[in-house]
Amino acid sequence: MILLTLGLRLHVGKTRIVHLTHGEEGFDFLGFHHRKVESRKRQGCYYLQKWPSDRNMTMIRNKIMDATGRRRVGRSVDAVVEELNPVLRGWGNYFRWGNSARKFSTIDSYVHRRLATFASNKEGRRGRNWKRRFTSSWIKSLLGVIG
Repeated sequence: MILLTLGLRLHVGKTRIVHLTHGEEGFDFLGFHHRKVESRKRQGCYYLQKWPSDRNMTMIRNKIMDATGRRRVGRSVDAVVEELNPVLRGWGNYFRWGNSARKFSTIDSYVHRRLATFASNKEGRRGRNWKRRFTSSWIKSLLGVIG
């Protein structure tokens, strides 16, 4: 009834009913995945939580991959970080509301891996030698200078 007074209609192909009781299903809305999750402190008590959806995680990974790809090896690492910082800052500011810490950690480690691999490729090195050469302190110092 409320929808009719506002002049809105539900689209049959896009609308579905989900069961949120006991964390059975979840739904994606505005880039977040919403699901009821059981409390760690109070067994049997469920709370609605939200984090970035799988689609948005794929989108940010693709942007990071595009910025740090092999075809960008001609650019300096500082320039790549300057290009990547506003993208990551905007994505983080949008998804900071909710329970996104695990997803942020995933993206953080992905950025570290991609930047270290990019720096290795830039120096003409191959393989996984970046693990001992480009540590998290290297990334933090790089991001501290730029960001």
